[in-house]
Amino acid sequence: MSDVILAKVRKLLAKAEDPACTVAEAEAFTAKAAELIAKYGVDRALLAARDPATDPVGDRVIELLPPYALDKAGLLAAVADALRCRSVRRRDTRGFTMHLFGFASDLERVELLFTSLLVQAAYGLAATPVPPHQHPAAFRRSWLAGFAAAVAVRLRQAESAAATESAAAGHSVALVLADRSGHVERRIAEVYPRLRTAGPRRLAGSGMSQGAAAGRRADLGGTGLRPGRTAPLGA
Repeated sequence: MSDVILAKVRKLLAKAEDPACTVAEAEAFTAKAAELIAKYGVDRALLAARDPATDPVGDRVIELLPPYALDKAGLLAAVADALRCRSVRRRDTRGFTMHLFGFASDLERVELLFTSLLVQAAYGLAATPVPPHQHPAAFRRSWLAGFAAAVAVRLRQAESAAATESAAAGHSVALVLADRSGHVERRIAEVYPRLRTAGPRRLAGSGMSQGAAAGRRADLGGTGLRPGRTAPLGA
């Protein structure tokens, strides 16, 4: 990601996490960060349409360790799907790995956002008391599911707005993005020709609405991710 955009996103992230920042201010900073990252994604897609070498299709593997490895995988999948990437969840001896497929710029955006959101989720969980008579792990899993769902909605809205704005300026965005999606689908089919869709999870906790509220407040900026390992999310 360009240094200029990254610097702006980091500033927005710092402002949104300032304890003196009001909820309204934090939401404004969040919206701006999402807007910048979405516009960056559209700009890179249009550039690659003219020069494919600037943004090749690729893949990378992210390791997700306990606790809540499956819930981290859900958050990563939600972010990846909203940003036009595909993900395959694989179980290993220590937890899960996610095999991500997408164009280089989109994979970069996914990693950038996922790291920040994982940290924010950890803070949000720590600040949310578990209701009496509920199992802590069940409540936290449902909280994380609500968080991931709300974040995905916001990212899709930002992506749609960026594409609409670019189309209004005379660019053939819809065709470009559809062509990119086709390339990603073909790449994942080459690697996983017998891919199966996992069934829906059944969550018993009551934290979905609180997690969703936190996801709607979350800053959609980020600070980077070392490939192959995620930030911790405590029990």
